[in-house]
Amino acid sequence: MTKYKKQQPSAETVDEAMKIARATQKPNQSKEQTKLIAQGIQKGIAEYKKQQKGKIRELNKLKKQFNTQKESHPSSNDISDTENNETIQCKTQWLPWTLLIISWIVFAVLIGTSK
Repeated sequence: MTKYKKQQPSAETVDEAMKIARATQKPNQSKEQTKLIAQGIQKGIAEYKKQQKGKIRELNKLKKQFNTQKESHPSSNDISDTENNETIQCKTQWLPWTLLIISWIVFAVLIGTSK
């Protein structure tokens, strides 16, 4: 059975937590209460840092996977991506012009029938 050591918070974290605790201190609040608040803030900062390290680790894994996939098939992926982008772009250019022409035709027909 392994035992985990509790890491002591860095001096920077302790100072930052005390600053925040003092900034939010109530007028009749005792020093012990302020210290307890600072400890809670330290725990929150530690948890936040742990989450950020986890996110960075996951992003690095994804980036590494992407780079290895790209290196294994560089030419075939690049060609198919450019072909797909060109076909999508051509279809989207015709759509607004087609809708404009149809709307003008409908508008002309409606004006012609109302006279």
